[in-house]
Amino acid sequence: MFRSLRLTLILYLVPLVVCAQHYNFKPIAQGVKSSFRGLCLVNDQIIWVSGSNGFVGKSLDAGKTWQWMQPKGYEKLDFRDIQAFDENRAIIVNAGSPAYILSTTNGGKTWSEHYKNTDSAIFLDGLDFWDAQNGIIFGDPIEKKLQLLKTSDAGVTWQNISSNFNFTMAIGEAGFAASGTTIKALGEGKVWIATGGAESNVYYSSNYGNTWKKFKCPIQQGESSTGVFSIDFFDAKRGIAVGGNYLKDTDATNNVLYTTNGGKKWRKPRKGVSGYRSGVVYVNSSIGVATGTSGTDISLDGGRSWTNISSLGFNAVKANHQFVVLAGGRGEIYQLEILP
Repeated sequence: MFRSLRLTLILYLVPLVVCAQHYNFKPIAQGVKSSFRGLCLVNDQIIWVSGSNGFVGKSLDAGKTWQWMQPKGYEKLDFRDIQAFDENRAIIVNAGSPAYILSTTNGGKTWSEHYKNTDSAIFLDGLDFWDAQNGIIFGDPIEKKLQLLKTSDAGVTWQNISSNFNFTMAIGEAGFAASGTTIKALGEGKVWIATGGAESNVYYSSNYGNTWKKFKCPIQQGESSTGVFSIDFFDAKRGIAVGGNYLKDTDATNNVLYTTNGGKKWRKPRKGVSGYRSGVVYVNSSIGVATGTSGTDISLDGGRSWTNISSLGFNAVKANHQFVVLAGGRGEIYQLEILP
């Protein structure tokens, strides 16, 4: 009897030991005079970041050394998102008006302007690419219509496809450029765009932005400071959305959801994150990391429950397999090491 009980206890405890994780936040850059919101990991060595005061940064050795640059003539811009393809090619987008899209093909030595919009209403929120040639950018609505730009030549030219968007957005509904991640492109033509403010929705296209569907997203919403601030999809079915109220960043009320059917329906986790979150990423099919100005959380079950692992707060988080990087508002960049 006692032997049987002992064996039962061992079998019960083994999963707890196997699943135990340790987390280490390692600073890899600090003190840069920029608030970082754009972040892109090409692989587990090449990191690009972008932010305020026109700053762009690049590391080719997983953050051991950095090259900092400010594209000439654009030093006052706030580059909210960045897409990089290798150590030489990158595209950056700023928030506000005028709106610019710049690119480099020589590692940041020089930058070329490929788009400029002086409309006082223009505000680009984020970009993503399906592959090295095809990408999409979205911006806040103008005349209640989401602004959409698409490229098929690696960002050299951009086509305005806003007329493809067949919905009238609610008054006060818009996007957030907190981390450039309220947009996610995946596979051949799939893309999701999340909104917030007066109303939160997820808009989905399966054909490179030619046609769209609208899904309700029941995250905290109703005020200009609330809604979805970041999304990530592991595949065509599994996704996570985070947000909340950036003016109340410790409020943990209804600010993380997950989906198992491509965003058609969203579910609340058993245990949520510990405050407003502006960045979320899948590390693998089970592990997700969410971060915001009040701290960082992790999920080990695909977003169904979350645990706070640090009071360290950041704007953005990205992962390349187990290589996880976070960037923040005081020029800081950290690597999150997930240890057994």
